[in-house]
Amino acid sequence: MEGKEEDVKLGANKFSERQPIGTAAQSEDKDYKEPPPAPLFEPGELKSWSFYRAGIAEFMATFLFLYISILTVVGVVKAPSKCSTVGIQGIAWAFGGMIFALVYCTAGISVLLKFLLAIFCF
Repeated sequence: MEGKEEDVKLGANKFSERQPIGTAAQSEDKDYKEPPPAPLFEPGELKSWSFYRAGIAEFMATFLFLYISILTVVGVVKAPSKCSTVGIQGIAWAFGGMIFALVYCTAGISVLLKFLLAIFCF
């Protein structure tokens, strides 16, 4: 047992520390290289089909979201009896359900809908 303690002491002192323990996150040395920042807009995007596909997806998602959610609100307001409608909870489900469905369906196409998904999930 005595030999083990000596080995541990030897091993602990064998490698000198370059910085104190707990300061590794403050180091400026990185083991990777960050890519340069991407430009916000490039004129060549206007010629690509993916740009127009994303625009069409944005338009359709926004149209369906407003159509379904506003019609739900109008249906509740115009009903002669509030007991026969979906009520406030139904309106909330309509809004939330439309956001979920449209973001889920078009998140692979549109960057803005990915942003909305990140906002509403966190």
